[in-house]
Amino acid sequence: MADRSLRGMRLGSQSLQSEEGVEFSPRKKSVYRTEDGASFEVTFAADAEVPETWESPRSGLEGRLVGEDGGLVQSVVAETKPARTHWDMLLERRTRAELEELLEERLQLLRARRGETTRRKTPAKSA
Repeated sequence: MADRSLRGMRLGSQSLQSEEGVEFSPRKKSVYRTEDGASFEVTFAADAEVPETWESPRSGLEGRLVGEDGGLVQSVVAETKPARTHWDMLLERRTRAELEELLEERLQLLRARRGETTRRKTPAKSA
């Protein structure tokens, strides 16, 4: 029965889909220029963020984005805060003296668990 439903059809050579009623998304072309002066175009979606650099498909060189005025687009460097480390956040909550006191308390607790005295014994120096 399946053989009869495919009769007269050339398998793989024709698509049963059509572009009727299909709306393509809006696009824009961006022009890039390499250091050797060669220009090339790259198509992006209209709402996409266009990168400042793109690799040339012909030469493999890095191309810079060309603005509407014909000049290269200058990169905008955003000011960023330095990353806060754990130590920075700890110093916001406690002073250095408090931290040293807490460290000494924890060391005494650990030494007591091991059965050591509160002060470490220094190894005897051999002459």
